[in-house]
Amino acid sequence: MRKTGKAMIFDEPGKPLRPAEFALPTLEAGEALVRVTCSTLCGSDVGTFFGRRTAPTPTILGHEIIGHIEWLAQVAPPRDWRGKALAVGDRVTWTVAANCEICFYCKNGLPQKCESLFKYGHQRVSHSHPFSGGLAEYCHLAPGTAILKVADALPDEIACPVNCATATVAAGFRLAGLSVAGASVLVIGAGMLGLMATAMARSGGAREVIVCDVQADRLEQARRFGATQVFRVGEASEVLEGIIAEATDGRGVDLAMDLTGVADAMELSLAQLRIGGVCIWIGAVHPARPIALNAETVVRRMTKIVGVHNYAPEDLATALAFTEAHAEAFPFAELVSQSFPLEQANEAFAAAHTSGAYRVAVKP
Repeated sequence: MRKTGKAMIFDEPGKPLRPAEFALPTLEAGEALVRVTCSTLCGSDVGTFFGRRTAPTPTILGHEIIGHIEWLAQVAPPRDWRGKALAVGDRVTWTVAANCEICFYCKNGLPQKCESLFKYGHQRVSHSHPFSGGLAEYCHLAPGTAILKVADALPDEIACPVNCATATVAAGFRLAGLSVAGASVLVIGAGMLGLMATAMARSGGAREVIVCDVQADRLEQARRFGATQVFRVGEASEVLEGIIAEATDGRGVDLAMDLTGVADAMELSLAQLRIGGVCIWIGAVHPARPIALNAETVVRRMTKIVGVHNYAPEDLATALAFTEAHAEAFPFAELVSQSFPLEQANEAFAAAHTSGAYRVAVKP
């Protein structure tokens, strides 16, 4: 039986990840040790690596992770979030964070804002819990982590982004509070989040899914994920207004989702809503200029604006069920363009930065 595991450590931007080896943990109640088989690099990982966002250091990056249970705590072992027993060898994914379940935010439907949150891929390496990210051979799951079994038929590369991009989009649709069946949906940003939003809207029965992006190739990909119409940002705004007016009988869209965090895009999302429409903002996780917001317009048009950051366990369950059900319907596998072994994690970040790929995988 192995006693140690390898990891690649992030110390600071501009400095290569360094290899390290740690002793495998002794598990406490509610914990599990997972042998990582794949971790995909999210945009936030790439941003941290290149210094566009901060993280506690030293840390093990990577939170889009899939793996097999290696050990379970002997006392009070964790169960699948749906109540099923877990066993050594089970293939699993889990929430991007563990929460305490008893603080104010946990009790009020915001477990992702737990007062003692433990967030995978974002934790400082500690003696008691070194294996906390995907760029390692193992990940040590803390109590309060919602764990879900994953169907063996779902490839690693498709399963990994479920616990970040897809689950966050699922949270957006849940918090919108309206059915997408028969609805008109505007998706701004055709990155990983935008493609997941497009696919979930169309599979949910949306009548129109209009996707905007600055890149023509990403708009073509959006068509393959169910976009009924696309608009390249940079064209005359009257073109988009015409598309939306024709698609909605002049009312505006029922639901607008911004996945970019760009102030101009968020203002655009508001401007294209119908009376009583819902605006979901997911992408604004970086500093940006304040947006222009006319309060009277919001009030008179009865606009609902919802900010979404991360997600609750139920959203991960929704995202996994969606992906397993539609793995053949959309070209998910094409979104992970390259794969690197763990010791080449630095090369993986370079590829993610220069290639424009949706995702790059690291496989220990």
